Amino acid sequence: MKSILVLILATLSLTGCNRAPAPVPAPATNQPVVVVTPAPVPAPPVDDRLPEALKLKESGKLPEARALLQELATNDNAQASAALGEMNTQIIFTALPAPEKIDYTIQVGDTLGKLASRYGTTMDLIRKENHITGDKIRVGDRLRIYQGKFAVEVSKTANTLTVTDAGKFFKRYRVGTGQFSKTPVGTFKITVRQEKPDWHRGDKIVPFGDPENILGTHWLGLDVRGYGIHGTWETNSIGKQSSAGCIRMLNDDVGELFTILPVGTPVTIHD
Repeated sequence: MKSILVLILATLSLTGCNRAPAPVPAPATNQPVVVVTPAPVPAPPVDDRLPEALKLKESGKLPEARALLQELATNDNAQASAALGEMNTQIIFTALPAPEKIDYTIQVGDTLGKLASRYGTTMDLIRKENHITGDKIRVGDRLRIYQGKFAVEVSKTANTLTVTDAGKFFKRYRVGTGQFSKTPVGTFKITVRQEKPDWHRGDKIVPFGDPENILGTHWLGLDVRGYGIHGTWETNSIGKQSSAGCIRMLNDDVGELFTILPVGTPVTIHD
């Protein structure tokens, strides 16, 4: 009996709850470290339409080039917008054909002023695209007249002025706007067009050509008193908010606007 009891106690000491757990083997230290490298981000697809459009332009296929650039300019492609703006001014200031142009034979009683009013353009543009000097036109002569539906949008934040024609991008210019956000916000219209403008400073009139006249070569007055779009002799003010509230442009640029924009053109200004 005593030998059986010793055997039972020996068995319990090997298998009971008091038995120490088996040691856990230490992890191997010589296993290789696996580094997961993220898959490379694919490059955006290259848009080859711009080189194609420029080739079409160089080969004289302006309508096709213009249509292609218009698609790219809609996507805010800066290079395409610049090329399209240059092309549009080339088309509008010459006798090159375009869908917006009509061929017109001068009739008895016609004047440049009447034709400009009838077709929603300016006398200056009719003169320029048809190489006319002065106001005289002859019955039977043929003119090519651009019928635009222009609008202007000014961004005070970006200091840009964008011209659209029938809702489509036409050309973008760098401008200067009012210091401390003085340029008014809203939708206005051009009511005054002046070449070689005098500057009305309070009760004093500063004539064009006077060094104190800050208006540059042209003035496009808006239907909000004292504000407009004008040229400047201070070229370093372009791209900045430094004016007294008007929209400043390089003299060559405001000269282009003066030529194409008739009285009544809407001008929208936003922050």
